[in-house]
Amino acid sequence: MANLRPLQRSFSGGEVAPELLGRIDDAKYQSGLAQCRNFITKPQGPAENRAGFAFVRAVKDSSKRTRLIPFTYSTTQTMVIELGAGYFRFHTMGATLLDGGVPYEVANPYSEADLFDIHYVQSADVLTLVHPGYAPRELRRLGAVNWSLATIPFGSPVAAPTGLVITTDGVTTPRYTYRYVVTAIGADGVSESPPSAFGSVNSNLYETGCTNGIAWSAVAGATLYNVYKMTAGVFGYIGQTGALTMIDDNVAPDLSKTPPVYDPVFQAAGEYPGAVSYFEQRRCFAGTLNKPQGILMTKSGTESNMSYSLPIRDDDRISFRVAAREANTIRHIVPLTQLLLMTSSAEWRVTSVNSDAITPSTISVRPQSYVGSSNVQPVVINNTLIYGAARGGHIRELAYNRQAEGFVSGDLSLRAAHLFDGQEVVDMAYAQAPQPIVWFVSTSGKLLGLTYVPEHQVGAWHRHDTDGVFESCTVVAEGREDVLYVVVRRTVGGVPVRYVERMASRQFESLSDAFFVDSGATYAGSPTSSITGLGHLEGKTVSILADGAVHPQRVVVAGSIALETPASVVHVGLPIEADLETLPLALQLQDGSFGQGWVKAINKVSLRVFRSSGIFVGPSPDKLTEAKQRTTEVYGAPPALRTDVVDVTLSPTWGQSGQVFVRQSYPLPLTVVSLAAEVALGGA
Repeated sequence: MANLRPLQRSFSGGEVAPELLGRIDDAKYQSGLAQCRNFITKPQGPAENRAGFAFVRAVKDSSKRTRLIPFTYSTTQTMVIELGAGYFRFHTMGATLLDGGVPYEVANPYSEADLFDIHYVQSADVLTLVHPGYAPRELRRLGAVNWSLATIPFGSPVAAPTGLVITTDGVTTPRYTYRYVVTAIGADGVSESPPSAFGSVNSNLYETGCTNGIAWSAVAGATLYNVYKMTAGVFGYIGQTGALTMIDDNVAPDLSKTPPVYDPVFQAAGEYPGAVSYFEQRRCFAGTLNKPQGILMTKSGTESNMSYSLPIRDDDRISFRVAAREANTIRHIVPLTQLLLMTSSAEWRVTSVNSDAITPSTISVRPQSYVGSSNVQPVVINNTLIYGAARGGHIRELAYNRQAEGFVSGDLSLRAAHLFDGQEVVDMAYAQAPQPIVWFVSTSGKLLGLTYVPEHQVGAWHRHDTDGVFESCTVVAEGREDVLYVVVRRTVGGVPVRYVERMASRQFESLSDAFFVDSGATYAGSPTSSITGLGHLEGKTVSILADGAVHPQRVVVAGSIALETPASVVHVGLPIEADLETLPLALQLQDGSFGQGWVKAINKVSLRVFRSSGIFVGPSPDKLTEAKQRTTEVYGAPPALRTDVVDVTLSPTWGQSGQVFVRQSYPLPLTVVSLAAEVALGGA
C-alpha cells in the first residue's frame, strides 16, 4: 500500500481523554490531541507553548496556603490581592506594593482554613468579602498605600433625631391626641434614619387657627428631616424640611410613605452570609447557616441599607426564602440578564412578575437545573456562567437557551474527563485577552486551561505543570492583556516555599525578549557574565536564554550563575517541558477499518510553524529528532525564528497508533499551525 499523508489542520479540540480514542466519529476528534501539556490551543486552531511565569515575591508565610483575588480600580490600575491568614498584600505589574521599602499590608481576621471559602464582589474601590464564619467586611482603597478593612454597618448611617417637642398654639378646647415622629435624611439624600421617639400633644386641628408645632434637635450628618403623623395607628408622611421645626396645620398624612424599619441583620455567628453580589442597584447577600436558602437585598440604590416600610414600597429591602425540596445553602449569587442562585443541588432563576425590576412584591423564583455547584466562585463570560459541579469535579456551563425558555447546563469537561475525575477544582479565573482562556487550579496540583469561545463552539482543554504545585490563580488586566497570577508551592533547598508568580506576555518583538522559564527573573543592562538575585532558586537547575540564544543549563549557587559569554538581556528560571501528541491515526481504508489493526510507521513529519525555534519531533517521547533550524544566520547569532513548513525525517518505528510527538524543552517559542505526516501501513 502506498504511503499516506494525513493532515491535521487544527488543534482546537484540545486534549481528549483516553476513553474517547475510539470516538473517531466525534466532530472534535480530527482536531483533538492525546496530550496538550504546557501548550495552549488558540481559538483559530494553532497550538503554542505557554509563556513562563516570572517570580514576583514569596508569600508572607510559606507554611500556610495563600489565595489570590483580583482588584480593578480602573482600566489602568489593577491589583492582585494576596489573601493570607491574617493579612492582605498587594501586587501589580509583576511587583509588590511597598511602603517604606517593605510590603504594604492590611490585617484581616481570616484563618488559613477559611481562605478559599471567602466569596467576594467589587464595586468601584470597595471589595465586599463574606464567609459564613465572619461578619461581612469591606476592603476599601483610600489611596495607593492606604487601604482599610472594616465590618459593614447595616444599620442606619444617620442617627435618629432626639429632643422631640410638640406644642400647640393654645386652643382651649382640645379633643384629640396627635402623635409625631421625625427621621433624618443623610447627605446622600437616600439614607433615612429610624424614627425618633414619638411626641404627642392634645389639640384640635379642625378648629380654625389651630396648629401644632414640631421641633427637634439637629443630627450630625443630616441635611433634611421627614416628619410623620399618626393616623389609625400608622405614622404617615406629612412633610420634609431642612430646618429643625415644622408647623402642622392639619396636613393629611400620606400612609403610603411611613418611617423606615430597621431589623438587625448579620449580627451573630450563624447569621453571616456566605454569598454576595450586586443586582439592579442592590447589594445581595445569601447563604447564612441559620437561613441557608434565604436571600437579602439592600434598599434600591444603597450599599447597606436594609430598611423597609409598612406598607412595603418598591425600593425597600428585599427578603425572601427559596422554597426548595432540599434545604441546601445558597453558595453563589450570579447577576446575568437575570439573577441566578447556585446551591449544592440546583440552580435557580430569580425574576420579577408584572414588573421590569425586582421589588419586594414581584419576586419569582424558578429552578433551572438540578446539578448543583461547588463552593469555588464561578466566572461569567458574556452571558454564560462557568462553574464547578457540586460532585464529580467536572466543569459546567450555564447559558440561556431560547428553545428551553430558560438556562440550560452542560458539561464542558466531558471530552477531557481524565483531567477531572477523582480531583476537584479549587480556584478559577478568566482571561479575555489575548486568548479567551478560563484557568483552573486542580487538587492534582496542575493548572488547567480551557480555551473557550462558545459562539464558535470552541472548548479546548490543555494542562500545565511546573516544578511544584499550583495552589491558586487569578487574572487582572495589565496594559493590553489579561495577566494570570498564580501561587505555586515549590521545594527549594529542601524547604517548601510558596511563591507569587506572573505569567509573562507572549507578545514579543525580539527573540531576546521571549520569556519561557518558570519562577524566572530577567537581567537587562550592560553585558555581564554573572547573573545574581536568584536566591529564590537556590540549588535549582535553571534554563537560560541569553540575548536570544539558548545557554547551557546551570545550577544556582549562592543566588547566582555564571554565563559562558557576557549578555545584555538574560532570562533565567526553571525549565519548562512542553509536549504535544496527536491522537491515534484514523484513516478511511477500503476494508472499513479506519486503520485500526494496521501497524503504522511515521517516516516524515511536516510541521507548519509560526515564529518558532527548538523543535523536536518523533513517534514517541524517547525517540525525538531535532528539526534543523540554522540557515544563513551570522556565526555566533542565535538561529532565527521560523515561519514556514519544517520537514523532519524520522527513524521509523512500527506501532499501532501512528501518533506524532512534538516537544519544546528549550526556553524558546513554538507555535504549531498544522501537522502532516507520511505514514507507512503494514499488515493488519
